[in-house]
Amino acid sequence: MRWRTLKKTKQSFPNKSPSVDYAPFAPRALGFLTDIFMLGLPISLILMAVFGYDQMHTASAVDVITNNQEALKNPPNPLSSLLQMVLFMVITVELWHRYTQTPGKKLTHICVVDAKTLKRASYWKLSLRFIGYFLSLITVVGFFIGLFRNDKRTLHDLISGTAVIREA
Repeated sequence: MRWRTLKKTKQSFPNKSPSVDYAPFAPRALGFLTDIFMLGLPISLILMAVFGYDQMHTASAVDVITNNQEALKNPPNPLSSLLQMVLFMVITVELWHRYTQTPGKKLTHICVVDAKTLKRASYWKLSLRFIGYFLSLITVVGFFIGLFRNDKRTLHDLISGTAVIREA
């Protein structure tokens, strides 16, 4: 064996772990917006059938918070709002757990996994991730933290111990 060949063989690192392809901001945002429509619209239609058509014309939560006069005339039904959020959470967490992706994430070829194992995350972590969305929404900065990190994890990913990666 020649010295050159032996030298090249010693320099290779076959035990090096494969690099992870974390999903960037744009596909994540597109997937999130797609999910709002693809999951939110059927849920809204179901709630409209249950609570009636008039429920869809009530004031929004933002109107209530800002003390808008419209909110005083036609206040939203708190049960409807709570049920809408619970249904959205249950469906989203189940899709994340079962398939590691929602329809929007499937469209953009990304999936939600456990950050340490890169395997399917537990219901607990995924539920915490969904709740973390609200903290990211309140701070606004939470969604954009991923732009400054190498692993592109946002606030709700850091809280829950999950990561969003590209499909293999």
